[in-house]
Amino acid sequence: MATSLGTIPGWATPRVPSLPGAGTAPRIHNTATGSLERADVDATGTAGLYVCGITPYDATHIGHAATYLAFDTLQRVWLDAGYDVHYVQNVTDVDDPLLERATATGVDWRALAAEQTELFRTDMAALSILPPREYVPVTETIAEVADAVAELLEKGLAYRVETPEASGEDIYFDVVAAAAAGPWTLGSVSGYSRDLMLTLSAERGGDPERAGKRDPLDPLLWRSERPNDPSWPAPIGAGRPGWHIECSVIAADLLGENYTVQAGGGDLPFPHHEFSAAHASALTGEPLARIYSHAGLVAFEGEKMSKSLGNLVLVSKLRAGGTEPQAIRLAILAHHYREDWEWFAAGLTAAEERLARWRAAGSAPVAGATLALLERVREALQNDLDTPGALALIDASVESVDDRALFADLVSALLGVEL
Repeated sequence: MATSLGTIPGWATPRVPSLPGAGTAPRIHNTATGSLERADVDATGTAGLYVCGITPYDATHIGHAATYLAFDTLQRVWLDAGYDVHYVQNVTDVDDPLLERATATGVDWRALAAEQTELFRTDMAALSILPPREYVPVTETIAEVADAVAELLEKGLAYRVETPEASGEDIYFDVVAAAAAGPWTLGSVSGYSRDLMLTLSAERGGDPERAGKRDPLDPLLWRSERPNDPSWPAPIGAGRPGWHIECSVIAADLLGENYTVQAGGGDLPFPHHEFSAAHASALTGEPLARIYSHAGLVAFEGEKMSKSLGNLVLVSKLRAGGTEPQAIRLAILAHHYREDWEWFAAGLTAAEERLARWRAAGSAPVAGATLALLERVREALQNDLDTPGALALIDASVESVDDRALFADLVSALLGVEL
């Protein structure tokens, strides 16, 4: 699909060996329906995937890595099934949390974003994560987002709110009007109650108490220019995008309508994915995606992982301390992608021991054992990306490997672990 969006380089593509036979499309959990559904190709014959990218500060912590590894596994299962995979990721390189961190640390926000984005790329390459086909910074989408907001205004699905501290008016999305006009309704993605949405809106960048809004849950589409705040000229008035509309525009432009999977971390069903879907549906009249998939959240030894607590586990620091990226990958794969879990040093030690056992696997005279293992691992991954199950199958079969080359290829292709 032709696009006018600007992209930046991703990272090097890791080796993905071809395996005998072929897998099939997996069944994965759809947050919107609460059920397992077949993640198959879309109307174009492509497996379309959009994974929401980082806001580039504090990159790359284990929570980030777990999310991108979850959907790296999905891509690997698709590739094993012979599918054409179109993967898109954004990077939110202008947003309030980034600007706040830049101000607090006394650095230019552009420099902070560039530094952290490059660190993220380096970590993703080290972890053998498959790169997106298009890697799109929000700062390269400003004109397209402004056009989309103008279209929503014209359709009567957005409105202006007086903003005395700004040079113009902020623009908000009308959730009630949008629900009446198209396939999206409030809660259709997250399934959350209105009370929970109001709570999460206040916690996750919304402004339910903002005066002048038609509904407390109406999300910001365009933030009008303010003193000392980044902004861009636009026909709708100088300003910058709200959080959700950026992903709506990027995804619709590059993947089209109703693509296979919209994915991200477990904190994104509301408000981000709820309103990304709402904006896209309001613009196109079609659903954003068929499946909404979310990875669990990672804590650290009983506490939420956060900068303020000083307990972020950073991939770059683990690597700098001598930890092999393949072991980090195995430590994450030991947890099902949908579960919330805690990072402990013991988990990393167990992953290092597992990696050593796999690397020591020799050829045993059990004819066909490795080929049979391949089919069992495929079945595990096709069942909601069951990586713990796949790891257990491999552990149980290490002593009966009869084809060392095939064993190494299946571990590399399906789990992204190089032996």
